[in-house]
Amino acid sequence: MIFKMVRVRYYASVFIIVSYLLIGCQDQSGRNPLKETPTSGTIQISSDETFKPVMDSEVKVFESSFPNAKLIIHYKSEAECFRDLVNDSTRMIIVTRPLNKEEEKFYLDSIHFVPVYGKLAYDAVAVIVNAHAPDSLFTMDEIRDLFEGKGPKGLQVVMDGLTATSTVRYALDSVLRGRPLSKTVTAAPNTEGVIDYVASNENAVGFVGMSWIGDQDDPKQQAWLQKIRIASIRCDSCPDRAFMQPSQENIALKRYPMIRSLYYILKEDFKGVGNNFVNFLQFERGQLIFRRAYLMPSRMSFEIRNMQITNN
Repeated sequence: MIFKMVRVRYYASVFIIVSYLLIGCQDQSGRNPLKETPTSGTIQISSDETFKPVMDSEVKVFESSFPNAKLIIHYKSEAECFRDLVNDSTRMIIVTRPLNKEEEKFYLDSIHFVPVYGKLAYDAVAVIVNAHAPDSLFTMDEIRDLFEGKGPKGLQVVMDGLTATSTVRYALDSVLRGRPLSKTVTAAPNTEGVIDYVASNENAVGFVGMSWIGDQDDPKQQAWLQKIRIASIRCDSCPDRAFMQPSQENIALKRYPMIRSLYYILKEDFKGVGNNFVNFLQFERGQLIFRRAYLMPSRMSFEIRNMQITNN
């Protein structure tokens, strides 16, 4: 009888210890990460809609390399991405800014660790005009006037929303520096809506991420470029004050005035699919995909050479 009681207590103790270990291995959302490895499992990702073309390419290549890993990516405004991270709707977001000090403190207090984040690439905010527009050259003063409703009469500014998007935030923070957008600015539902609006209106001026219009191998983007033009902006810091296109070279050399960064933020304190995807984005294959999408990779250096082309 005593032997049986000892055995019962032994198995009960083992059960309690194992239960505590399993609970301790769970992440903050209550899911047991032992069911997930870096190469197998599913992760929800919220991404800024501005980067949909390039992130679609990144996901496609990653999943082909790791067929047991599934990335479910949702495209939305930047503010919604940050809300998803707070609400545990996702463990990873793709946005244009890192966490600030207040956000770091919030996560440290609430989940006892700070999500990791890092820079992946540099993007240009491209200015687009209708293919029949008489002018495609702007200075930054003229861009400011357009945002404030002081531009030439008849020009209509269109953006991917009036609040919450990364492009609007860039306009407010980096161009207007806290001053409000004009109420005359038109809000399209998304980036594709901006492009379609500019393609259909000769007096429209739109603002989009470069990955939507920079891929020369994408038939849809090439069809758009028959209806719109990419404007040039004057580089006031350049010796000749030349007008610059949002090319990779001009992003790398900081000659194009409107440049922003692309960040990942990952709330995953174990070795899961999210950490593997971050490694993929940071190293050669992921960085080359950013390069092909006409963003400037931040983790790989590319040599820029001066070349002279002669006609024989």
